[in-house]
Amino acid sequence: MRQTVLILAGVCVFAVAAAVMVAIMPAPLKDSDYLVIGSVATLVSLLAMFLALIATRSGTPNPFFKKRKKRED
Repeated sequence: MRQTVLILAGVCVFAVAAAVMVAIMPAPLKDSDYLVIGSVATLVSLLAMFLALIATRSGTPNPFFKKRKKRED
């Protein structure tokens, strides 16, 4: 269930980002403009999914670093 919601949220963020970029770009759109729009929308949606995963799955204050267990020599 959580994965489905995350995927749907990513798709919605992609669609919104693409719609905003289409509205911002000047009127005669070329193929390269659509490439830029898709690339930016993909970047934004992946960033949003990454931040959502970090926020929901992490129970530690700093999820990127783990304390190592001390070795007993």
